[in-house]
Amino acid sequence: MYVCNCNGIREREVRAAIASGAERPAQIFKACDAAPQCARCVCDMRRMLDEEREALRYAAE
Repeated sequence: MYVCNCNGIREREVRAAIASGAERPAQIFKACDAAPQCARCVCDMRRMLDEEREALRYAAE
């Protein structure tokens, strides 16, 4: 599934960037060698970042 239609960034690329240490949408764009354009995808990226943080928090318990 595409997260960012403007840059053609797929969900798996976003998740890979997060797994590599990206903590903000700007870092995800940098990891994908892209730049935000319309920014509609930023909310989805933030949601994915939050999901990852929650998963790590529960794993630590």
